[in-house]
Amino acid sequence: MALLELKSLSLQIAGKQLCNRLDLSIERNECWGLLGKNGVGKTTLLHTILGLQPAQEGEILIDGQNTSLLNRQELARTMGILFQQGIDELPATVMETVMLGRYPHLQTLIRDNPADREIAEEALDAFELGALSNREITTLSGGERQRLALATLLTQAPDLFLLDEPSNHLDVAFQIKLLKILTDKISSASASFLMASHDINLTARFCDKILLLIDGNNYLAGDSEEILNEENLSRAYDCPIKSISQDGIQLFYPQ
Repeated sequence: MALLELKSLSLQIAGKQLCNRLDLSIERNECWGLLGKNGVGKTTLLHTILGLQPAQEGEILIDGQNTSLLNRQELARTMGILFQQGIDELPATVMETVMLGRYPHLQTLIRDNPADREIAEEALDAFELGALSNREITTLSGGERQRLALATLLTQAPDLFLLDEPSNHLDVAFQIKLLKILTDKISSASASFLMASHDINLTARFCDKILLLIDGNNYLAGDSEEILNEENLSRAYDCPIKSISQDGIQLFYPQ
């Protein structure tokens, strides 16, 4: 049984058709990249999968269950999202914020479970935020807030991670670090992720599967080596995309 299955999914926003009868199956232990130019529907698709906005047609199944039949807490135990805008300024500390990730799993709201707190602390340490646990969010830089949003998602520990531009506000070193953390998590927890990104090369490095959205309600889905080539990318981005290979690594660039 697939972890996530999209059946004949059609999406519109402001009268514009984005996806038309999209079929997609994501198995456990898969890392999917979601690529396409601005306005093609990447963010809308992620929000629709999570149930934040409706689809015009089609079904979304998680572990074989139609997501429309699940309540918000049940959904949050199986799917989690990193929003493109990250974490807003809240009157809360770093630790209070990251603990929100455990909410779908809580047995009581009276006190923190030590096991939940340990999970949160490990996530903060993974993103080098442990020393900032008592800091107010309003004092954090943009990059620190993005890392906190990622740590909160890691604390939530969903089966499916939905990531909308996770490298936003992060320097190159942390872009690589965060994706290594996530791919390790996928491997150890039999989870999966679907990552929307504008960075073709970062996506190619860490994703074994690609969903490439193309203007005109078209899409390509499959193995990275099959989808990521000059012809497909040039068609999707409506500009010439060339590639070079060195030491077994293929890099893409606009011409």
